[in-house]
Amino acid sequence: MKSLALGIVLIGLGVLGVRTDAHAAGGLADVQIIDRDTGSVLPMYRSRGEYWVAGRPGARYSIMIQNHRGERILAVTAVDGINVISGETGAWSQSGYVFSPGERYEIAGWRKSNAEIAAFNFTAADNSYAERTGRPANVGVIGVALFLERPAPVRWFDRQSRDRKSEESGYAQNRIEGDAVGGAARAAPPSLAATAPAQKLGTGHGARETSYVQDTTFDRLSSTPNELIKIRYDSYENLVAMGVVPTRPAWQRPNPFPDSPIQRYVPDPPGG
Repeated sequence: MKSLALGIVLIGLGVLGVRTDAHAAGGLADVQIIDRDTGSVLPMYRSRGEYWVAGRPGARYSIMIQNHRGERILAVTAVDGINVISGETGAWSQSGYVFSPGERYEIAGWRKSNAEIAAFNFTAADNSYAERTGRPANVGVIGVALFLERPAPVRWFDRQSRDRKSEESGYAQNRIEGDAVGGAARAAPPSLAATAPAQKLGTGHGARETSYVQDTTFDRLSSTPNELIKIRYDSYENLVAMGVVPTRPAWQRPNPFPDSPIQRYVPDPPGG
């Protein structure tokens, strides 16, 4: 079936088939979490069969997705169990972002219109958008459902009519491709919580920012995702307490020869 999705502004192209960073999840596409205030990619931990990242309370963040396919994909994205475009309780059948081959884009907030978002930020769970809208059950998780596109049916024409059609549409096709190059919008475990020492993190409804998209259609190859990526998040302290992140030993000055005796000289006698 055909499903309405949102296109994204083309802001950069990745290299097909090359992973952008070790801290990424996914096969059809790379998914990373970016701390927008520092520009750093958050380290991704693997624990109990799940991906985890540690967020800084108060920091703005984004979900970076890069398509590694040679075809368009649809990324239906939910934060804390809520669709980031429509605000509905998350479901696979809802709207998502369309990525062209090799395209990458940062989903940086709750979409308010085709020109504006409300920024994602890490905040106390009771101040999260999910809690404030009466849906706190899934706070602390980011989900990306990836769909492949159904190939367009092949249409055959006799050579004469095909050549005539090509001549008639040539100018319009060139204009569309030129606009794209110029930057126009394109289709583009619960029990662990008991061990946390502080209130868990959620995602807030932050400041308004400009972010342009346009509508497009996307015919899904399947009604269920071709890949489903789930990333859980909380504060670093809580992840340490839950055993997701191994505790670090106390800092000490590194010694290149720790098992060798310390070189000494003749000491002064008592009293100098």
